Amino acid sequence: MAPATRRNAIQVILSEHRRLTSVVNGMLRVTNRMASNADSSGAMLMRAMLYYIHEFPEQIHHPKEERHLFARLRERTDELAATIEELGHQHEAGERRIQALERALTRFELEGGSALPALRAEVTAYADFYAKHQQLEETVILPGAQRYLTVADWVEIDQAFGANRDPFESLETEDDLDDLYALIVQTMPDVRS
Repeated sequence: MAPATRRNAIQVILSEHRRLTSVVNGMLRVTNRMASNADSSGAMLMRAMLYYIHEFPEQIHHPKEERHLFARLRERTDELAATIEELGHQHEAGERRIQALERALTRFELEGGSALPALRAEVTAYADFYAKHQQLEETVILPGAQRYLTVADWVEIDQAFGANRDPFESLETEDDLDDLYALIVQTMPDVRS
């Protein structure tokens, strides 16, 4: 089987990873800013970020990885089976971690500053978890896909990921999430904050 060239799906996956990384890094900065100056707008911004993570990566990105990319890799090689299984477990764990973040944020909204350390701990744990997850996909799965998948596999996978619509890029879906993305980007604290 001839190695496939770099495919559109890989570009989409990498782009989506970058977007999620920027939102996760923003969550870290927001909680740090909340700790340093009791910023009340931080909770609203955190809600927007969690909504994005729940609606796009958890509902669209991860299911497509499993249905298309991981499924095809399972058909082509056993070499990546353990990694694919681990990533599936991580996708399930990611949903639970988002729920834990939402609970911690709600506690902060209800209790105030005394609940901030728990929120910061959840955000930090999620950021670490996500960084390891992304690294595994980008350093093991994507190179493996380049090595093992056929041209026909890539046609299907490119088509599936080409249909991905980040809700922030569409004015027709999810009640104008483009404005939500603008809110996140505009209100996200600068690294120097």
